[in-house]
Amino acid sequence: MNADNAGDSGGESAPDSEGDSRPVVYDLAPNCTLEDVSEGDHYHAVVNGVVEYGVFVDVSDEVSGLVHESNLDRSYEVGDRLTVTLEEVKENGDVAFDVFRESSYQTVVVDHEPDLTPIAGLSAGDEVHIEGQVAQIKQTGGPTVFRIADETGIVSAAAFREAGVRAFPAIDLDDVVRVGGTVESHDGSLQLEVESMTRLDDEAMAEARERLDTAFEERAAPEDVEPLVEWPAFEKLRDDLRDLARLLRRTVLEGRPIRVRHHADGDGMCASVPVQLALENFIEAVHDDADASRHLIKRLPSKAPFYEMEDVTRDLNFALEGRSRHGQRLPFLLMLDNGSTEEDVPAYENLAHYDVPIAVVDHHHPDPEAVEDLLDAHVNPYLYDEDYRITTGMMCVELARMIDPDITDDLRHVPAVAGLADRSKAEVMDDFVDLAEAEGYDRERLLDVGEALDYAAHWLRYSDGQSLVNDVLNVGCDDEERHRELVDFLATRAERDVERQMDAAEPHLDHERLESGAHLYTVDLDEWAHRFTYPAPGKTTGKLHDRKVNEHREPVITIGYGPDFAVLRSDGVRLDIPRMVAELNEEVVGGGVSGGGHLVVGSIKFVKGMREAVIDSLVEKMADAELDEELSSQAIVETDD
Repeated sequence: MNADNAGDSGGESAPDSEGDSRPVVYDLAPNCTLEDVSEGDHYHAVVNGVVEYGVFVDVSDEVSGLVHESNLDRSYEVGDRLTVTLEEVKENGDVAFDVFRESSYQTVVVDHEPDLTPIAGLSAGDEVHIEGQVAQIKQTGGPTVFRIADETGIVSAAAFREAGVRAFPAIDLDDVVRVGGTVESHDGSLQLEVESMTRLDDEAMAEARERLDTAFEERAAPEDVEPLVEWPAFEKLRDDLRDLARLLRRTVLEGRPIRVRHHADGDGMCASVPVQLALENFIEAVHDDADASRHLIKRLPSKAPFYEMEDVTRDLNFALEGRSRHGQRLPFLLMLDNGSTEEDVPAYENLAHYDVPIAVVDHHHPDPEAVEDLLDAHVNPYLYDEDYRITTGMMCVELARMIDPDITDDLRHVPAVAGLADRSKAEVMDDFVDLAEAEGYDRERLLDVGEALDYAAHWLRYSDGQSLVNDVLNVGCDDEERHRELVDFLATRAERDVERQMDAAEPHLDHERLESGAHLYTVDLDEWAHRFTYPAPGKTTGKLHDRKVNEHREPVITIGYGPDFAVLRSDGVRLDIPRMVAELNEEVVGGGVSGGGHLVVGSIKFVKGMREAVIDSLVEKMADAELDEELSSQAIVETDD
């Protein structure tokens, strides 16, 4: 019996019943059951039926019984109130009461405290009560389906009012509730058929939130994994990666969707695919629903080297539709191999209107002052005086292993693919290649995997191509032979298409020597390159640029342009493309210049009629740029503009 407070027969509250000799009459909460009553105790009751042999009374919504006529000293009607004494609970469940006739007593209110079952302990056929946080509210054509998260897992709870009508409309997302019902098997998963649902009061909810928060933090703790290779430069990032792993695991435990955006190239996919697989495995371990991972994590490529307004608008619209149609929280956004620069700020500010959490793992030169206040986590080697040699794929393999260490054997070759695809000059590249060779991947095959990923990304465009990409990278692939055949096919096609593009464009490169001594190459890609095929303008410019860098072994700048765009590459020249774009936008009146990039790689757009003025001004700025032999575009992402 849980006595919460006391009062007298007039209903006035008393601070407590200590020292009060009057008998106690219990006032039961509506959801109190037989577990909350005892023989010989007294209760407030309401008459619910009158028969020849007595009256039936309710002492709660769940507990009713008979006062036999032999115990009555007057007549009663339905709705009359009285006090009763519980005489007996019979073996068949019938309850017998007597009238309690004392006129002076104290009242003690009793709340129902059912035995709670952890979600991880549910079994089909059980009648249970659970307590947890509402992670989703989905209205179907039949019942309202609530997703409830507690310290041990997440389960669906189906409540029916009438077809298509919201059950328990006072319950909101993130409320902590107590739910009673019967556990049933539904489409291969457990589901609670709801009989009762109560929102905890403010004090109880605060206590429950504190308990859940502690439990989520404990379960979210990332796994301790040894690095695949020893690398002092990388050790600086491990704490940040652990913090992000904890944040992502907690996001799963709370039932929030995750949306992964990654750059559409080899390193971007080497980063995103392992993290996606690790999160899917963790989602399946937490949720009872076999389809949960399909609904709760979505991976999408980004073509530009920053988070474009087009992409964020798509993502935000998708998220808002998901909230409206499926009752989901707005997602957690994870940016990979992208997202560290000032160019990302407008998109992030758009998400900030909806309090969407954002985390970034990137290895491009960041603008921390611009983005830090908008991010919940930011992992970047430049923040620790390291650089792009540590690719995003290398970081995300370790991040994925912290989320789910059981996938380690699937990932041993991935850092080498990422490093070679991004042409990393890391001192441990040979160690990563050796690790991959031990798994059956020689250097030539690793290069082919990277090229095949780039080729697949081009044709997939805005689609994640999950099964295809997994098979190419051989992560989450169930057919080794198919992986090999697919990589051979795609890499061969990519090489053929690149050679065809080089044959078309290279003879039309215009060359001049700048006063700084740097070589400048320009080419009109609209006139002299195959359009709307592989490689796209960004990669075409990069391939042409690489050939000239290898030819001269001196500073080289390459500009590939079209009617309203230009793609920029430099080696050995400090261009600071974001600054140049800002200056061009001010200086070329009516040029409509926009875009961005990094110190040595970028892309810009402009008004078609102002192309000549924009390119001429751009070349002037490049002529004034200082030489820096340490700067190379060969380990910087290639745009796909």
